[in-house]
Amino acid sequence: MFTKILIANRGEIACRVIDTARKLGVTTVAVYSDADAAARHVKMADEAVHIGPSQPAQSYLKGDVIIQAALDTGAQAIHPGYGFLSENPDFVDAVEKAGLVFIGPSSDAIRKMGLKDAAKKLMVEAGVPVVPGYHGADQDPALLASEADKMGYPVLIKAVAGGGGKGMRRVDDPKDFADALASAQGEAKTAFGNADVLVEKYILSPRHIEVQVFGDGTQAVHLFERDCSLQRRHQKVIEEAPAPGMTEEVREAMGQAGVRAAEAIGYKGAGTVEFIVDGANGLRTDGFWFMEMNTRLQVEHPVTEAITGVDLVEWQLRVASGEGLPKQQDELSINGHSFEARLYAEDVPKGFLPATGTLTHLKFPEGARADTGVRAGDTISPFYDPMIAKITVHAGSRAAALRQLSSALTHTEVAGSVTNLAFLGALTRHEGFAAGDVDTGLIERDLEALTADPGPSMADVGAAALCALDLLKREGSGFTLWGGLNHFVTLTHAEDTYEVVVTSYGADRHVITVGEDSIEATCLNGQWKMGGDRGPRVAMAGNVVTVFAQSGLEFHVVDPLDQDAGAGAGAGVVEAPMPGLVKAVFAKAGQVVKQGDRLAILEAMKMEHSLTAARDGVVAEVLVADGDQVEAGAPLVRLEEEEEEAAA
Repeated sequence: MFTKILIANRGEIACRVIDTARKLGVTTVAVYSDADAAARHVKMADEAVHIGPSQPAQSYLKGDVIIQAALDTGAQAIHPGYGFLSENPDFVDAVEKAGLVFIGPSSDAIRKMGLKDAAKKLMVEAGVPVVPGYHGADQDPALLASEADKMGYPVLIKAVAGGGGKGMRRVDDPKDFADALASAQGEAKTAFGNADVLVEKYILSPRHIEVQVFGDGTQAVHLFERDCSLQRRHQKVIEEAPAPGMTEEVREAMGQAGVRAAEAIGYKGAGTVEFIVDGANGLRTDGFWFMEMNTRLQVEHPVTEAITGVDLVEWQLRVASGEGLPKQQDELSINGHSFEARLYAEDVPKGFLPATGTLTHLKFPEGARADTGVRAGDTISPFYDPMIAKITVHAGSRAAALRQLSSALTHTEVAGSVTNLAFLGALTRHEGFAAGDVDTGLIERDLEALTADPGPSMADVGAAALCALDLLKREGSGFTLWGGLNHFVTLTHAEDTYEVVVTSYGADRHVITVGEDSIEATCLNGQWKMGGDRGPRVAMAGNVVTVFAQSGLEFHVVDPLDQDAGAGAGAGVVEAPMPGLVKAVFAKAGQVVKQGDRLAILEAMKMEHSLTAARDGVVAEVLVADGDQVEAGAPLVRLEEEEEEAAA
């Protein structure tokens, strides 16, 4: 076993690897950028090395700097985590050339699975079923369209390099193929530096089921399957293991296909073989096809660990240090059911836009596993993925595990940034998902219901008002001989404003009134009740009160002396929705634009966001240029006032 390893990553996966290394008595070295100088993984590690500026290209993607850090600290091996350099074969070669061990597969295995078209040819040779499609090198648009016609619509255009849904387009009608192809190729070129695509038959009721494999370079085993069908724009949201509706016959067929895939490339370490599955008429041995292989540890690996009792990171360290497979296939079994939910800083009502912010409060429930790289007081940076935590539960049955997940999400408390917590909670209550009737289109079909905002209750408003007025401490809130003492506060939530009157009848009793509605708050034995029911927990930072109900409600306390500096700007100014890099500006002064026209592209959180005109108008001025780094709320493009346009 190694005595010291370096972790070439950040966030929750770096913390996860440190946990197992510590259990095995292995010393750890963290690396960090400017933005991560005080990050959780840096504090957890035994040593930490600064590797550069906040931008990933200047820090976490600098393979030579990371290798030198390993050499300087005496580390024997490098664990890549996932993302960044984890599937970069050139980095693997450089690590080994430096006399270090890469804790993962060989560069040859990564290269063989790195391009989807070549990987699928290899899988055909290994006897692994693949989706009907065109995977050739000839990228002539006419040929691609002809191949699409042969396999029949709908079809899916996919970039041969990369992942994450980039360079991917579904086409339902032949007349739309050319435009979709050009769009997919352009996005693939920008994201991966490779415009090549493949074309596949699109499965109408698709499920995404993947098999966890583990190899020692010669032999491989599988650790059963995970269902990752609950997706939003090809990004996984909630994963589970085992897959609902799975039969032993299909599990054996998929597991063995995964093993064949791994052994065909001499795979070493943890990997995932992803299959697209036709879920229209139940799971069948002839109804699944190879999509791709991820040659690294997956984000959703905790659900596999929960049902098998295996620590996959421990297996990675043992096999990389020269040990054989810790268990054979007949020694592996499934125990119960597990779910994992990905908690992100993102603004769901604004189209799941990634968010930033300082986490003023963060609390996870007991009884659930929370893999996180942040703590209360940490800032969600615009430079990296905005994941806050992965929340994993395990129980004896799927129904029991889903109830546990719902409860865990309800009792998770986050303040300081908008999150997808309410959306995740709504998914756990979805009837179809609860029944195991899931496919990759579920979220899109029911998006409106899943993102519906019922608004705060009087109990929620009341709790926020008491917190804002500092009346929850029970230190004498005042009363008069003739009646209660009135307190006044104005709160805003989303687009709504609440003029609140709190009438206090001592430290333990208040009546909260908003318009014609009122509710009584009483405290008994230190526990506040609202209208007779237990009141929600609250936290306050600055002028923001977070009520931990409905997965977190944020109220802003309005200072009556404040003036709205932005009043009148309306839809005439296009602002940056978050800190980021201005990738491209398309608007020019004097240009006539229509509502929805793309004016600029902002790159943030590893994604590109198109910024569009909110109304018809004429561009008055462009306030930024390509390559500018901007803060959230920065004005980018201003349209002429509508009166000016009319006069012109």
